[in-house]
Amino acid sequence: MSRYAENTKVPVDRSRAEIERTLERYGADTFAYATTSDRAMVEFSAHNRRVRFLLPLPEASERRFTHTPTGQKRTAPVAKAERDKAVRQAWRALALLIKAQLEAVEAGIVTFEVAFLPYTVLPSGRTVADDVEPLVQRAYADGQVAPLQIGPPGT
Repeated sequence: MSRYAENTKVPVDRSRAEIERTLERYGADTFAYATTSDRAMVEFSAHNRRVRFLLPLPEASERRFTHTPTGQKRTAPVAKAERDKAVRQAWRALALLIKAQLEAVEAGIVTFEVAFLPYTVLPSGRTVADDVEPLVQRAYADGQVAPLQIGPPGT
């Protein structure tokens, strides 16, 4: 199976601008962006919440960029082009995720708070996912998970 937008030509700055336009359309009023070699960050405020997405970016040294599928070493410009393609794909996927979450809110499937809960920034500066994910991993590793059920416990 191929990745979403695997061969996109859409530049990163256009995807970032699309994300901002989408967020504005759904009520966001403050935006921040940052990029390092290994990740990007999109942060915004909407519905009285601050939300942060961290987008992992592939390392230029990954073998999938430096070598062909048959194992031949790629030239530096070709390796850079392959990595750039993967970065563009990651930004398209993030734009899709944010748009899908906002559409689910608009359709009444979930509330804004539920849709963006993992990405909500807490007073500590960490996200809900940063704090909760280790607890969930531990619960599953220890077998402390309730059986499948419809609705909340006790209903």
